[in-house]
Amino acid sequence: MNLRDGPSADPPAGAARPSPSRPADRLTDPGRDESGGTAHGNEGAPGGADDGRGPALPSDHTQAILETTKEVGAVLKASGRPFALVGSVAAYAHGIPVRLQHDTDFAVRREDADVVTGALRERGIRIVDPPEDWLIKARAGGEQIDLIFSLAGRPVTAELLDRAQTLPVDSVHMPVLAPSDLMTARLLALSEHHCDFGTLLPIARGLRERVDWSRVREETGGAPMAMAFLYLLELLDVLPHDDAPHA
Repeated sequence: MNLRDGPSADPPAGAARPSPSRPADRLTDPGRDESGGTAHGNEGAPGGADDGRGPALPSDHTQAILETTKEVGAVLKASGRPFALVGSVAAYAHGIPVRLQHDTDFAVRREDADVVTGALRERGIRIVDPPEDWLIKARAGGEQIDLIFSLAGRPVTAELLDRAQTLPVDSVHMPVLAPSDLMTARLLALSEHHCDFGTLLPIARGLRERVDWSRVREETGGAPMAMAFLYLLELLDVLPHDDAPHA
């Protein structure tokens, strides 16, 4: 965070002093996003300058994220390397009316990272190397882009990307993670520190006829938060009741 150093000058006589508990230029970090990565804030720098986070953005900037998604998707298609749209934008592409607020996520193989980032740089998209070793971050048009090598601790493979479905994102067709793989990744990303069933429930409802729930159960077996969410879906009659006992 960029906080001003040193004590502030004394205000004129009679003027109200600022409250020490409310610094004037605090920047926020909302925490982790729905894919397991970090969702950075988009606060603008004082005076409108770009401090590396981009200009201030509204809480719902769906169309801006879609424009960035289309631009990046076109670059990745031209690179010839396999990829798939993942995360909330993938749910949107599958027809789920989610509100896009944070970033756009793409799954790529680790061995394709150099080619993909080189193609993005040629397009003028800024690449940021984060401390995490499972993704690369980029920025375009004030929006954050995550190129992910590992979904919920599992490496992105050719088999995973081969199952992706080509769907339109506005006017650009691109590979989108298949519904069963999308649900598995979202469930495995749940943890004690990130367990928002409220955002996941409408996705599960919207995709329920297109998900192989038996495979999802098998691949998420033993993950407590995933088991709890699947049981919740049974109680809500979104899924048929599983005859197996719940631990």
